[in-house]
Amino acid sequence: MRIGIDARMYGAKSTTGIGVYIKNLTDELFKIDQNNQYFLFMLDPAYSKFQPPSENIKKIKVNCPWYSWAEQIKMPLILWKYRLDLVHFPHFNVPIFYPKKFIVTIHDITPNFFPGPKVKKSLMRKFGYQVVMAAALKKSKKIIVISSHTKENLINHFKVKKEKIEVIYLGGSQGLNHQKIDQGATNEMKKKYKITKPFLFYLGVWRDHKNLPGLIKAFEILKTKFKLDFQLVLGGQPDSNYPEILEAINNSKFKNDIIAPGFIEQNDLPVFYQAAEIFVLPSFGEGFGLVALESLALGTPMAASKTTSLPEILGEAALYFNPADSEDMAQIIHQISTNQNLRQILTKNGYEIIKKYSWQTCAQKTLAVYHL
Repeated sequence: MRIGIDARMYGAKSTTGIGVYIKNLTDELFKIDQNNQYFLFMLDPAYSKFQPPSENIKKIKVNCPWYSWAEQIKMPLILWKYRLDLVHFPHFNVPIFYPKKFIVTIHDITPNFFPGPKVKKSLMRKFGYQVVMAAALKKSKKIIVISSHTKENLINHFKVKKEKIEVIYLGGSQGLNHQKIDQGATNEMKKKYKITKPFLFYLGVWRDHKNLPGLIKAFEILKTKFKLDFQLVLGGQPDSNYPEILEAINNSKFKNDIIAPGFIEQNDLPVFYQAAEIFVLPSFGEGFGLVALESLALGTPMAASKTTSLPEILGEAALYFNPADSEDMAQIIHQISTNQNLRQILTKNGYEIIKKYSWQTCAQKTLAVYHL
């Protein structure tokens, strides 16, 4: 088969989860499948950096940014040109006029609940999302989802038939399992970012569904009510579309203990994970939680939201809180921080949980969907 993969989000900083998904999925696909031909449609700078590992893999440079008119008008013509038997769109943003066979991966339906300021201000954007999502779900041959939580959301909110949906879990630890970080690297990282105390760690995009103001409020409760002398490290690229997050930091009386290192390169992440006292994922919406699995692989105790896919994915490797209740969040974080036996149990459970998730298995199951 001639298989096209929309890899425009490959490795993109602003699409952390999807970019990681595309890269790791294709890495493993190309290892296990030497029979099909693959065509990766990419944007720069990923296009220039990517080197096809074998002759059956071609990269094609396209000038069609995601969520753009070019995506809807030019992209179908480009795909048609390559006479593809199947296209895999790894996100809901499918060109609605593409007439040939495709599958789509839906990570979550967060825009339904948290459309973001651009969509809120524009009826055109809101209508566009609804039209594109509806077309992707209706016209796709199969829909891959990354959790049963997302599957249930598609069934309940979009009336998709369950037989059309395939749940394929992502990988997660990417070779980080039990990795030991050199103390010198940890000391260097702490010095660079002025980390002088034990710290809580968050990593992800800075958007409203990630609930960072709620985490900051919980941090303030930890400092005042529980007298926990910690710092809070908020990893990820700040987003000017969500000024309320920076406002929450700047208005906090503990802002000097809140550190924002910005986007953290993949090679540097293990140092942050392993040095953290607790990894906290306070999201209102989460399709899978890749960063949570990475953190578990390095033995970091986990506190996470109980209203998303996270209990499904993390099982007994985390303690859960109500993300809408910062008091509850603070209570759970304090419980983990002060109970050494509990910390050891969570770490041990984490090492067991991550054995369930493999990028190779993800690729094998995805390849099987290609052949359905």
